[in-house]
Amino acid sequence: MYVRRCYRKWKGKRYGYWALVESYRTARGPRQRVVAHLGDVDEHGRMALPAEGTPAQQQSLYDSHAPEWVEVDLARVRVERTRDFGGPWLGYTLLQRLDLPRFLAETLRPDGADIPWPAMAMVLVLGRLCAPSSELHLAEHVYDGSALPDLLGVPAAKVNEDRLYRALDHLLPHKAALEQHLKARLGELFQVQYDLLLYDVTSTYFEGDAAKNPQAQRGYSRDHRPDCKQVNLALVVTREGLPLGYELFAGNKADVTTLREIVTTMEERYGKADRIWVLDRGLVSEDHITWLKAHGRRYIVGTPKTLLRRFERELASAAWSQIQNGVEAQVCAGPDGDEVFVLCRSGARQAKERAMHDRFERRIAEGLEKLAAACQRRAHSPVAIAQRVGRLLGQNSRAAKLFEVDVGTDPQGAATVQWTTSAAWRDWSRLSEGCYVLRSNLTDWAAADLWTAYIHLTDAETAFRIQKSDLQLRPIWHQKEARVQAHILVCFLAYVLWKTLARWCHAVGLGDEPRKVFAELHAIRLVDVVLPTRTGLELRKRCVSRPTEHQALLLQQLGLSLPTHLEAVAV
Repeated sequence: MYVRRCYRKWKGKRYGYWALVESYRTARGPRQRVVAHLGDVDEHGRMALPAEGTPAQQQSLYDSHAPEWVEVDLARVRVERTRDFGGPWLGYTLLQRLDLPRFLAETLRPDGADIPWPAMAMVLVLGRLCAPSSELHLAEHVYDGSALPDLLGVPAAKVNEDRLYRALDHLLPHKAALEQHLKARLGELFQVQYDLLLYDVTSTYFEGDAAKNPQAQRGYSRDHRPDCKQVNLALVVTREGLPLGYELFAGNKADVTTLREIVTTMEERYGKADRIWVLDRGLVSEDHITWLKAHGRRYIVGTPKTLLRRFERELASAAWSQIQNGVEAQVCAGPDGDEVFVLCRSGARQAKERAMHDRFERRIAEGLEKLAAACQRRAHSPVAIAQRVGRLLGQNSRAAKLFEVDVGTDPQGAATVQWTTSAAWRDWSRLSEGCYVLRSNLTDWAAADLWTAYIHLTDAETAFRIQKSDLQLRPIWHQKEARVQAHILVCFLAYVLWKTLARWCHAVGLGDEPRKVFAELHAIRLVDVVLPTRTGLELRKRCVSRPTEHQALLLQQLGLSLPTHLEAVAV
């Protein structure tokens, strides 16, 4: 669910409000429906004035030592230094909710540095959340153009590329402690249950050779950049998509070889609690299943498509039951009685796979007809025609097994092309389209519960998309191994802030998609208002722009109060 900006005219006046919108699937495609309307903000909320009982960390922003009254030369009043405020301020609020300022202050011990390393670490994380870019761009363009100097108390002149790099070096050794702190804090804030863990792997590529980084290797690229070196990122999240931890592997390491290491690492860090591991089919082998069962671990895993052949009779039976609109399932007991296999059939997936098979079948048939016609017009070498047939089938592999093609020769030695179609292959494809099998040792769970738990793997995939797109995890420009690991740690922390905002929005009825909320509040600006007085003194007040009607609604829904101004400075 997400929020959509709306307007309504009443008695000649236009009013703004938000609609909470839910996306859902129908037989005619995806549709949206309005779940609730958020509006009718009062005058107090519209002005976003600080309410009584404002937390101490926000109240400090209202301090002002300016005189109670003074004569101002209105002709010379001006505005200077417009900067981003809403995004950094909201990000800093999220840091406080996660208790990260205190944790960093206690963990990153001072070593006589001019600027404390906890403050520089927060610069890195907030910069990654608000304006993802390189450390050089953050230091030279982003930092001074935002309210971060005012929020963190670090002058812009003290933030440079070298200091940010050194902050990366100081932050990386505390990765495990950070993950443990965040797990505990997220559990307190949102009553998270860590009984169901979702595990998936992605890759991210480098710009440059990364010659001194042993983890930078060429491998299977999810980013479609096989020309670049990469590293593999393994992420563990809860059923709500809240991150529990991650590990970094070499770019050429196969996904299936990472499972034992990641499970062992998580258990060493958080204990061997009674957890359920949800895994995609590419991460599990038969040896892993044996290993998981031998150590008493519970699991729900996807299986290779070839396993469907074992359940051909069940696929053709009428024992299917609907577990969700457009999804059917049936449970089959494992041969030893200690496992269950869940056959799942999706109507939308069935229609998609059938359309793909039909399209590839049509392409192959048309291609073969063209080859046959070409052979009739003039003589062709059988070898050349066989190569063209091989290319045609390879380019349309989804339906290649449907055709049995015979490239022969006529009495003159020229090539001929004949083909037949396999009725058995067509029958099997029609029977298995849209079907897949889940495997689990949770024998007391219903099919609907097993399927729902497995579908939560999309939360891990969503986490990768957010880190790669919104937080610009890729491409990696760092070349040294430690700097690459620190870069990914900063992206991980920024993603934790993102998911914290998502859960916050969900709790207050703003949906579970924070992108629109963050973009709206990010547009709030901080400006310096310069007030020349009759006595020649200039007063400088740092004022926060008045929120729009829609911004005020969001602030009121989140229970936040914008400061009207920051501390005034006399010049």
